Amino acid sequence: MGCATLLAACSSENIDKQVDALYNKMSQEERLAQLHGIYLDQFFDAEGNLDTATCLKLIPNGIGHFSQYAVTQRKTPDELRDMVAKMQAWLMTRTPNGIPALFHDEVLSGIATYGATIYPQQIGLACSFNPELAETKTRQTANDFRQIGGRLALSPMVDVVRNPSFNRLEESYGEDGYLGAAMGVAFVKGLQQGDLKHNVAACSKHFLGYGGGGDAKEKELMEDILLPHEAIIRLAGSQVLMTGYHNFRETNCVANSQLQNEILRGYLKYDGLTISDYGSIDQLSNMESLTHCAAAAINGGNDVDFPEGKSYTHLPEAIEKGMVSPEAFATAVKRVLKLKAKLGLFDENADLYSAEHIEFDTPEERQTSYELATQSVVLLKNDGTLPLKKGGKIALTGPNANSMWAMLGDYTYQSMRYFWQLKMEDAMHPRIVNLKDGLTNKLPKNYTLAYSRGCDWTEKVETTIEDTGDERAAYMRKIQDRKIDSGETADLAAALKLAASSDVIIAAVGENVILCGENRNRTSLRLPGEQEAFVEKLIATGKPVVLVVFGGRAQVISKFEDKCAAVIQAWYPGEEGGNALADIIYGNVCPSGKLSVSYPAKELNEPICYNYGIAANDARIAHPFGYGLSYATFAYGNLNMEKTVSTKAETFDVSLDVTNTGEMEAEEIVQLYVSPTDTTAKLKPIQLQGFRRVLLQPGETKKVSFAMSPQQLGYYNNGHWTIDAGKYAIKIGASSADIRLQGTVTLEGKSKDLPLRTKYFAD
Repeated sequence: MGCATLLAACSSENIDKQVDALYNKMSQEERLAQLHGIYLDQFFDAEGNLDTATCLKLIPNGIGHFSQYAVTQRKTPDELRDMVAKMQAWLMTRTPNGIPALFHDEVLSGIATYGATIYPQQIGLACSFNPELAETKTRQTANDFRQIGGRLALSPMVDVVRNPSFNRLEESYGEDGYLGAAMGVAFVKGLQQGDLKHNVAACSKHFLGYGGGGDAKEKELMEDILLPHEAIIRLAGSQVLMTGYHNFRETNCVANSQLQNEILRGYLKYDGLTISDYGSIDQLSNMESLTHCAAAAINGGNDVDFPEGKSYTHLPEAIEKGMVSPEAFATAVKRVLKLKAKLGLFDENADLYSAEHIEFDTPEERQTSYELATQSVVLLKNDGTLPLKKGGKIALTGPNANSMWAMLGDYTYQSMRYFWQLKMEDAMHPRIVNLKDGLTNKLPKNYTLAYSRGCDWTEKVETTIEDTGDERAAYMRKIQDRKIDSGETADLAAALKLAASSDVIIAAVGENVILCGENRNRTSLRLPGEQEAFVEKLIATGKPVVLVVFGGRAQVISKFEDKCAAVIQAWYPGEEGGNALADIIYGNVCPSGKLSVSYPAKELNEPICYNYGIAANDARIAHPFGYGLSYATFAYGNLNMEKTVSTKAETFDVSLDVTNTGEMEAEEIVQLYVSPTDTTAKLKPIQLQGFRRVLLQPGETKKVSFAMSPQQLGYYNNGHWTIDAGKYAIKIGASSADIRLQGTVTLEGKSKDLPLRTKYFAD
């Protein structure tokens, strides 16, 4: 009898009992197989036929997971689904207990697979301050992923990143824990949709402090760095968590009992699955053998060894030698089985994939990608040149003007195929609209547009491949001098001649997939190659220069920013990025994005964050967190708030009026910050504790309301959350450094202690 019958119609009440029964039926070899993955491609021939001999050889006792199954080959959705269907059928009928596998892949900015919608990269998406639309994005992603048999997403990445130079900053939501938590909760809710049986399990990563902050003092660690994971687990019910490659308190995260057993399962009460990052267990230092690596990881609280169980295949030896208890092994296996049961994999007639023809990149998905792109773009400077409205000749130039690589962040299908597999994909699956495409498609009648590339991304290699991290990158160090071939000639003289004869210059500059991303390190935050010199030559023509900066992190442009007519930070805006940018440049859409990071004015390879209390004249910062210009202007007024609130109160209200004093429809992102008024208080100098996107017609006024909790004025205090009586400043701003309104609330009563926060966001 297969497990589909054994575990039919499992409920939350009997799932543990049913999993125990299944575990007791399994051989030790079957149990071990649940704790690692394998790659799918090797089981199929070129025509998509399943090689059952290879199945019998490699997975006779089943397998727990298939690792990154959707990205490794160029397969249509139907072809991928068919491979999953054949493999699941074999597992459910030809292995001892018929246990289906979990198929996982990356879905950071859409599914990393051929033809799937590509949404803006996370660092830009955070600048939208729009969790509702972000949730729509991952709901669409989950629906597609579910159709091709995907049930576990190795996303979101919610590291709080405060070092502007970090090579994976683009995957994060930036420097603020509150914003990262709000966007991360939305991401997970969109994937899981409150119903795991018919949706996709999320995995938050990397636990804890991989993007920085793992070595922070306990208070900052527990209040800020932990916050996105904490909120995702407690508010969105995230079921899977991945540790980082790094050390936490001098012990590697994947084998760190303090981190996984005390903080995660003790303090946060997490009861889900923990997984290793790819190859992280094998990289544990000072270990005698892979057997010792496996023992250290499972004893430290890690459940699953990804991608292929290189270390965990030695667990039987570790158990036999007494290095691992049978109870620890059983617990890990049962956590895998429990997740599969929650996802409905054991239900009779389990819905494991779509039986219909599958279409990716629907009009609705492209529209979401477009809307997020328009909201992710941040206007950093504008002397009135934008939006373009007078008519004339536009000269478009720069290495990112006519390239799909300006649109694509790391962990998109195209980027992963190129970096990891040396495969160059085209810009048609899905259709990726670059800046030149968008500007041409939407060109107003009174303008002409001409293009010349002008310069390359870089003339020499500027990137080194890390020695740590995903071991699959090791071979890249042998070929790390490669550069992307743009397929174009960069003619400096032709570009400058074109620029000099124009009325306005649009220069598209910045990074690409080789210059930014996992395992890729640049030593500089300035524009790569000769791009700085190229921009200066464009400025020297005397024509207004609109600088459009693409990339996965803020880049240092202070050398010439003040000489540009306008500056747009575009990040990696996804498949509709060209159309979104064109609509902003031409004035069809008003820019509304606000920075999710403090934008550096100089080279920085150290943590910076607005909530450290950055002075207004800090020479390191060009633009503060929360900053972004609009084509409209906004007036703030009529702040209303309760003056006195009990420390035991559930909520207290804050409201204000916002008026569009400009001449076009626009959205403003109203930001609420909290500061202590007592210098002895234990709060940060300033902390985001609420935000709202407000759509306003010219002259329109709207009331913006926040229902805050006294818990948002609390702090981590030696193992619990404390709310102290006292006075606190409530600040309403257009950025962290542009406070428009301010009031004071007094918390009265005795200090209140909570084991954990229960209120995380202003409603």
